[in-house]
Amino acid sequence: MGAQQQVRDAFVELYGAEPEGVWSAPGRVNLIGEHTDYNDGFVMPFALPHTAVAAVSRREDGRLRLHSADVEGGVVDLALDDLAPESDSDWTAYPAGVVWALREAGHPVDGADVHLTSTVPSGAGLSSSAALEVVVALALNDLYDLGLQRWQLARLCQRAENVYVGAPTGIMDQTASACCEAGHALFLDTRDLSQKQIPFDLAAEGMRLLVVDTQVKHAHSDGEYGKRRAGCEKGAALLGVDALRDIPYADLDAALARLGDEEEVRRLVRHVVTEDQRVERVVSLLESGDTRAIGPVLTEGHASLRDDFRISCPELDLAVDTALASGALGARMTGGGFGGSAIVLAEATDVDTITKTILEAFATAGFTTPRVFEAVPAAGAHRLK
Repeated sequence: MGAQQQVRDAFVELYGAEPEGVWSAPGRVNLIGEHTDYNDGFVMPFALPHTAVAAVSRREDGRLRLHSADVEGGVVDLALDDLAPESDSDWTAYPAGVVWALREAGHPVDGADVHLTSTVPSGAGLSSSAALEVVVALALNDLYDLGLQRWQLARLCQRAENVYVGAPTGIMDQTASACCEAGHALFLDTRDLSQKQIPFDLAAEGMRLLVVDTQVKHAHSDGEYGKRRAGCEKGAALLGVDALRDIPYADLDAALARLGDEEEVRRLVRHVVTEDQRVERVVSLLESGDTRAIGPVLTEGHASLRDDFRISCPELDLAVDTALASGALGARMTGGGFGGSAIVLAEATDVDTITKTILEAFATAGFTTPRVFEAVPAAGAHRLK
């Protein structure tokens, strides 16, 4: 039985009626462009085959009923009028936050019954929360005929995460889940939300992209993420620009000199400006057909995240270093940091060796066994039935 039918059957069992529809929204891997999104910069995610799936029906009584197949417990019944920012620290904050954000923006949502399940690994830096948000937003957009564009849904989901959940994330995750296309990476300018779908078919060129989920869980709403964001905003203010996106790469050395003894801010600024340039380099290489050459750019990105942004961890560094020593074309941590996943670009013929070596290295170090799987660019959010 497929996930779609399982979710539909579970909905009937929970709520006593057929759902009005079933929707799907994916997690994502960010190929390059880390911690640039809240600096108005460039990112390049693609959607994973791993998805959040939701069966949903409308209600007319101002109630939101939520259930997840992945979390122990019964149906959570909420009054729409009681939804308030940072009132919920459970998984329900993500779908409830979306309903709150839609209503706050003036969209007529009168209630819903929702049953969810997800195959996006939680806490792995693959945007499991964004998938939950986007699948609920898309379902309500369709059911209530709100007429919102995908980028508008992404904005509202980001508001739900920033304000309702209280996590200061950028716009990338929700946009990737809502807007990515199969077989492509999404080149996104987070300032104006302009998008370009870049063909990214590694299998056709004899390569693979592996995700190494270190099993080290991160929590973005914790203080370290917000601390980095505040430091970036301080850097922009000291340099007299709206966002670090406005510092040209060619002017980086001069900008760093102007920051004087603000060493922590200097490191953050250096990462963001060089990372934006790395995104542009990867786009150029992919468009020119020189895909293998993106490997060293990915590896540069890891060094910057590790040394300047300081958000790596021993497990991520081991995954990256081991992959590179085993013949990978490039590797880096992906996602917000402090755990989560690394990505590895490799020749298809080297995948088994690299995977085996990483598993052995983790065992030798006494780390939890990582989950290693291939990432294939998949479709963004859509209605299943």
